[in-house]
Amino acid sequence: MTLQNRVTPFGVIIATTARGAFMGNRGIIHNAETRTLHPVRRWMLKAWLICLCSFKGRQRSVMGKGSYTELFFLDEATALAAGHRPCFECRRTDAEAFRVSFAEGVSFAVPKAPDMDRVLHAERLDGRAKRLHPLPTAPDKLPDSTMVTDGSDALLAMAGRPWRWAPAGYQRVDRWPKGLMMLTPPSTVAALSAGYRPHVDASARA
Repeated sequence: MTLQNRVTPFGVIIATTARGAFMGNRGIIHNAETRTLHPVRRWMLKAWLICLCSFKGRQRSVMGKGSYTELFFLDEATALAAGHRPCFECRRTDAEAFRVSFAEGVSFAVPKAPDMDRVLHAERLDGRAKRLHPLPTAPDKLPDSTMVTDGSDALLAMAGRPWRWAPAGYQRVDRWPKGLMMLTPPSTVAALSAGYRPHVDASARA
């Protein structure tokens, strides 16, 4: 059974056989008996995390009883676009680097995790739908790992060039389309501009 637990850059959770490089969670949003998602609920917490798939030998039963719903991402750029941030438990070094860049990019004192969660929660959702944002600059000037959309596809910016997202990886696109809106929350884009460097699937560097 292919579980519905893979997150797209739009924050939508889909079922796919493609594997993810990172795990995360938004709280308990599944039925443990059927191992299916709640029919409507897609988050229970403001802390949307990006975690390692393997940490200290811990073993989990995916969509088990009494614990959070494991979600998976192609790469960290995808998770950031969906509105997640690095976990301070299993990714302490990356989480600290993100926090410092977040503070520099947004121009306030180095925040605690709940401070970032409040900002990101307001930027990632419009009700229960994905919130889109105007681009702060031309698409070829966006910081690497930013995700945008033309209303159909999700596109990754890398070295000024667009790469089309798919569950199994990226495909190079010849030119930037028109009418783009930003998927990655503005505060995260500011952190990318300030120097945070997330993991990006190797297909975008082929």
